[in-house]
Amino acid sequence: MFNEKLQEFKNRIRNKKVAVLGIGISNTPLIKYLANLGVKITAFDGAPYEKLSKSLKELEGYDIDYRLGDNHFKGLSSFDVIFKTPSIRPDIPELIAAKQNGIEITSEIELFIELCPAKTFGITGSDGKTTTTSIIYEILKKQGYKCWLGGNIGTPLLDRIDDVRENDMVVLELSSFQLMTLNRSPDVAVITNISPNHLDIHKSMDEYVEAKKNVFRYQKKNNLLILNKDNDLTSRMADESLSKVLFFSANEEVEEGAFIFENGIALKDSKGIRKIVDIGKILIPGRHNVENMLAAAAATSMFAETESIKTVAENFSGVEHRLEPVREINNIRFFNDSIASSPTRTIAGLNSFCEKVILIAGGKDKKNDYSELGKVIAQKVKCLVLIGETADVIERSYYNEIKRINLKQETHIIKCSNLEDAVAAAYLHAKPGDVIILSPASTSFDMYSNFEERGDHFKKLVSMLD
Repeated sequence: MFNEKLQEFKNRIRNKKVAVLGIGISNTPLIKYLANLGVKITAFDGAPYEKLSKSLKELEGYDIDYRLGDNHFKGLSSFDVIFKTPSIRPDIPELIAAKQNGIEITSEIELFIELCPAKTFGITGSDGKTTTTSIIYEILKKQGYKCWLGGNIGTPLLDRIDDVRENDMVVLELSSFQLMTLNRSPDVAVITNISPNHLDIHKSMDEYVEAKKNVFRYQKKNNLLILNKDNDLTSRMADESLSKVLFFSANEEVEEGAFIFENGIALKDSKGIRKIVDIGKILIPGRHNVENMLAAAAATSMFAETESIKTVAENFSGVEHRLEPVREINNIRFFNDSIASSPTRTIAGLNSFCEKVILIAGGKDKKNDYSELGKVIAQKVKCLVLIGETADVIERSYYNEIKRINLKQETHIIKCSNLEDAVAAAYLHAKPGDVIILSPASTSFDMYSNFEERGDHFKKLVSMLD
């Protein structure tokens, strides 16, 4: 079917002077797409040429003007449209001035949602959004839909929008940075949970929460919102929604949505309760993954049959860097949970194991509260190997906890200067039957470009052990 909105956009943008702020994963396909339409583009980035060489090589042959390095935002007032990368705050002086001058400021993801002819699912949350996004995608695919996966996971989709059809399903993972300036919401919105996160970038917890709310803020009555009943912040959001709300809960029966029933995942609607799958048959381990499965079941309940949800629950093996089994050597098991950039994420990982584990943690500080992690370390960690900026604050959270409950120190603590030394130290202190898990409770940016690079390095180091 002809996409009239898309054609109108193409006709309009061809005659505009366009600035793209940020040359990276999300904006490189955007730049290509606009350039192929004949748009005159100027690409801005604060990084020097050397750091952008990979993206710039990919853009060779396109007619693009580049402004790189220091003072790269100068002259934004001369453009008609500005595409902003999610990592740039919307309240920098240059963008405020541009907005006051009537310049249109948008983003790749915002434009995609506006132009997309298919039903869109948008998943956000402090923890679990990538896994939940992947499960929803797999369920819809199993049901027989042609599906597209994008947003904060995988590849940006704007450059493929010409191929998206009305009957397709589009599943988008959305970060707080992507949501911050969003002024349209997906047809189906999911919030897995909300806890303090990214407070090194967001000015306050309130700003972070308000950004998350944009996933449903602009929904209409015929749209759908999935909320976590067990999370104080998300459960209260139902009162702010215009759309139909379904809850999911691992603790109580919900009026409509997904919950635990007879030790299994069940869906409840006006017709009654239907059990989907026993918890013991869910392939990926951990209570947090049961919650992710509940969220996905609720989100797809109106679009997929019970059998499709059940099949995915029993066969979905997880996502890379999320409690990913790496190797077993000398009866010692290694797990890569590099995605865990917050204390709540690491707590969920630790609670997935019955036995006490050897934990490698630490990284860049996001101004998080580590007190709850200290409590769980005291209960679940036999040896704590610390690296990075947050090593001291994580160590302190543990000592504060054992002092509070008057507990003798049982957790052996080792501090290392890098991940290589940390893996070696963890392996040296491990005995047959032990579990070693990289779950940093911190971002990677003090040592690595992203959590994927950190996780890949961990896996490489583990592969070299003998």
